[in-house]
Formats: sequence, structure tokens, C-alpha cells
Amino acid sequence: MHCILNFSHIYSDESFSPSESAHFDFSDVEGTCCYCDACSLSLLREALKGQPYSGVHWIDGGDYHYVSLLFAEKIDRDFCLVLFDNHSDDQEVSFGGDILSCGSWVGDVRRLPHCKCDLLNRIDVPSDLPVYLSIDKDVMSPEFARTNWDQGEMTLDELESMVSSLAAAHTILGVDVCGGLSRAKGATDDDVALNRSTDMRLASFLERLVK
Repeated sequence: MHCILNFSHIYSDESFSPSESAHFDFSDVEGTCCYCDACSLSLLREALKGQPYSGVHWIDGGDYHYVSLLFAEKIDRDFCLVLFDNHSDDQEVSFGGDILSCGSWVGDVRRLPHCKCDLLNRIDVPSDLPVYLSIDKDVMSPEFARTNWDQGEMTLDELESMVSSLAAAHTILGVDVCGGLSRAKGATDDDVALNRSTDMRLASFLERLVK
């Protein structure tokens, strides 16, 4: 049900490990922080080839949000990507034509043959489409999550309410969650405790929504 990807030790800092979790340790893979080169992307894709797009995928900090593409590209039916994020992640890569980045991956998902639409912080999905849901916790204010990116003003209750409305009207094919702060990037005990609390609440909430 849960798939946990470790790049920066956020989840080990939090001692976060929901039941029925598959764990992948990519902390020694070079060329993955913010930008992912072709060699590293191939390695990640190979390691995750047995993981379905269904379930709840925890993909470490926002620096690794591009991993969403590796789950979305597995979807074999028409779908809509719904992204909750304080950033669009839809920018042009500033250098190199083949580099995937945490700020550009939405464009790659949009070009997938089965992706029919993508929405940012909205839930007005066409009625006939199921949804792949991607959440960056930086969409919430620091009262609910601490991340290494500038954050929005959404509350956890607001996020869960919007997702509940979405799930009431559409099949949720799969979910991924990123965002947080590792001790290596300055997380305090309070930061770690808050993020663990939010992650545990989201884990319980989201696992009930995935069909």
C-alpha cells in the first residue's frame, strides 16, 4: 500500500514507516537532487519497475518531486494529474535538453499519452477521468509542515477537504507525497515532530482513498 523512497533520510529522521510499506534506499545514488540525469533516472526507473502506480508513494523532499513521473508513466488508462503544490513544477529546464528536474516534471507528465489534463491546486476534473494525485507538503503553511522550499497558506484540514471532494467524484488511481526537511538541511526536533505528525495523519487519510 505504501512505498517509501529514501533520498535524504527525511523518513528515517521522522521514524516514519506506515504498515505494509515497501522501502527503497536511493541515498547513495548521485545526480538526483533537484535535477536527475539520464543515468540516475534509468537506475530509479529500473528499481521501481515492480511498483504499481496505485498506493501511496512517499518520495522524500520536494527536491525529488520529479519521481512522480516514474509512477504516472505506468498508468495505462486516460487520467488527470491533480497537483497540490506551492509551485507549478512546470518550468523549462534551465540547461540541458534531457535533464528532468523537480521544477519541470509536470510538462513531462503532460506529454504522456494517457494524461488528458493537469490541474494545480484545483479539483475541477472532467467527470469521466480518474485522477493521479501528487501532493507537495509545501502547499501548506509552516504550521502544518516544515520544508526546504517557500510555502503556501493551506491548512491540513483544507487539503484533506479538497482531496475528499475529489475522491467523492473520481477514482483515485494513486497518490504520491513529497516535502519535508531533513536534519542534514537543518531540521530541528520540533520540525521533525511536526512533519511526522502530518505524515502519519496523511498516511491514514490517503490509504483509504486509493481504489
